[in-house]
Amino acid sequence: MSKQLINRTLAAYISDVFRVLPVITLTGPRQSGKTTLCRELFPDLPYVSLEDADTLAEVQADPKAFFNRHPKGVIIDEAHHFPNVFSYIQVIVDEDRFHGTDQHHFIVTGSSNFAMMARITQSMAGRTAVYSLLPLSTAEVMSHQPDASTSKMLLYGGFPAVWVADNEMSRQQLLSNYYTTYIERDVRTLINVKDLQAFQTFIRICASRVGQEFNASAVSNEVGVAVNTIRHWLSILAASYVVYLLHPYYTNIGKRLTKTPKLYFYDTGIAAFLLGITSEQQMDVHPLRGPLFENMVINDMLKLDLNRGNNMQQLFFYRDKSQREVDVLRILPPNLVEAYEIKSAQTWNSDFFANLNYLRPLLKERLLKTSVIYDGLQENPQKDNGIINFRHLTW
Repeated sequence: MSKQLINRTLAAYISDVFRVLPVITLTGPRQSGKTTLCRELFPDLPYVSLEDADTLAEVQADPKAFFNRHPKGVIIDEAHHFPNVFSYIQVIVDEDRFHGTDQHHFIVTGSSNFAMMARITQSMAGRTAVYSLLPLSTAEVMSHQPDASTSKMLLYGGFPAVWVADNEMSRQQLLSNYYTTYIERDVRTLINVKDLQAFQTFIRICASRVGQEFNASAVSNEVGVAVNTIRHWLSILAASYVVYLLHPYYTNIGKRLTKTPKLYFYDTGIAAFLLGITSEQQMDVHPLRGPLFENMVINDMLKLDLNRGNNMQQLFFYRDKSQREVDVLRILPPNLVEAYEIKSAQTWNSDFFANLNYLRPLLKERLLKTSVIYDGLQENPQKDNGIINFRHLTW
């Protein structure tokens, strides 16, 4: 395995945060690069991982002694294993504030959104900056491998270790290990999965529905478990940064609109693994290449905001009962809209604008921008009906 590091855009936005707040909280999927980023940015802070059973037991047995051994602060990795850690950090930083010092600095990371965010809300309001680090964006991948093909980007996804692996066998093994070591294990930890085979069927069905509206009842029938179980499993996958739902834009524009969200994966490499795609040649001709491309571009849209420290994404899709659809609506205050169509084609076609033009009289002056994002070379980044290659996407 190569030791080469890939530069992360978020680094520039968090390196100076200790001038303002004593705690950084960094969430995101396992193996997205949180630990590497923190240790590279703050090499003078000691590092501990609560993923290690002995370290976790030590901290749980005597938290005060643990913090006394780190009088300047510490990086605490995978803190969701001991959510009470935030209560102890709160006491320490409040004491610093009372005495007018900034003696302690803490970086806390975690890959379980439920456990982390509940404690942050309770204990750390006004004391921490919260960031999310997702897998590599297209721009970050290109900084490492500028000539990577589109199919390679879809196949590899964004986990840094996959991009610096020595060979294709290592890459596939990394994705397989990620699924069995983290996804299945996390699910077993968070819920009592009585039928692992049913869960495996469920997550592969999720991959086969990437970019589609997620109908829990239909999935329930295919898997053979209750609808509430499907919804619970989905919530756990979302909390573990495996999948997310893109919700429909719902407003009073005189149309009957869908209310069912669409399903996406935080990493297309994991989705491709679950679909059994193991080569660029397979990806080139796979029937789900288009939805996977759409997934990758929407992931990049999320990362454009998150990598600048903005956790308040406002992304939706549009679909009405006549099946008119626009892939992404980005909402800006005060209720203004940018609309984007995503096409995996390399050849430009003016028909790509059809649904954007349909949307224009419905939103009227609220519609600020319309663009098609695709895989071709022809570009025209204008405000109305712009054409953008996905590699050059920016707000």
